[in-house]
Amino acid sequence: MSKVGIIGAGKWGEALAFALSEKNEVIVTSRTKRDWDNFRSLEEVLACEYLIVTVPAQQVSQWLKEHFTFSGQKILVAAKGIEASSGKFLNEIYAQYVPEDHLAFLSGPSFASEVLRKLPTALVVNSHSAQTAKELAALFPKFIRTYVSDDVIGAEITGAYKNVIAIAAGICEGLDLGHNAAASLISRGLVEMQRFGKVYGAQDETFLGLSGAGDLFLTASSSMSRNYRVGLGLASGKTKETVCEEIGEVSEGIGTAYALHEIAAQKGIYLPIAAEVYAILEGKSPFQSLQDLLER
Repeated sequence: MSKVGIIGAGKWGEALAFALSEKNEVIVTSRTKRDWDNFRSLEEVLACEYLIVTVPAQQVSQWLKEHFTFSGQKILVAAKGIEASSGKFLNEIYAQYVPEDHLAFLSGPSFASEVLRKLPTALVVNSHSAQTAKELAALFPKFIRTYVSDDVIGAEITGAYKNVIAIAAGICEGLDLGHNAAASLISRGLVEMQRFGKVYGAQDETFLGLSGAGDLFLTASSSMSRNYRVGLGLASGKTKETVCEEIGEVSEGIGTAYALHEIAAQKGIYLPIAAEVYAILEGKSPFQSLQDLLER
């Protein structure tokens, strides 16, 4: 039985703690104290051999700088996104503090509420170290089927980008554009995501697998997705600030949309759907965005 520390006690952290406790001793810590039997101090959690980190992408640089000390742990990053302020992927941020062969990144379609119900789930553990990926994948219970991959950048891109397409899908639903439009949006979103990934050398099969199409189809088709709910709110004319306040959870797609806007401008990458999501977040009418997409 391995000792696993989970950093972050939001819904996903809670779900992972629940799942991993089937085969391991699991302790949890977070910024906000929880009245849980397995809640511990950050120092005790950092001493674990294996760490699962769910700190959101827009907060992780500061958290690592202020709170993290590397002491040989194997780390599975269970958050998704691109840092808006720098355009850095999570693997670039973590690499400043953790050796590459001790890092892995979790991807694939997974709603926390379904993991908490022990419903069948399939996930991918992505790492440049095959040994680290296998060790971390082995921590998961039987109801979660784990695969391993070495396409870290592909998993990073799909995990981040699908949240932006999910916002667009929520807008599509909020405008009552129908199933034809939704299917077209999601499929073209996958093409756009892959176009972006090719610039960074991501593997094609990643976009067609669990990390890409699987996670995209899940996140962009259900109100269980917070990013999808952001889109619903924007379609009703609410500002991003109001929507975020109402949802009460971190919606990584917003920060990622801003990061993609900057990266696309710097590298000259054609990202029409992400560009319109950014514009809507900045106050553009969703109806005008629809017209602009149709008339490209």
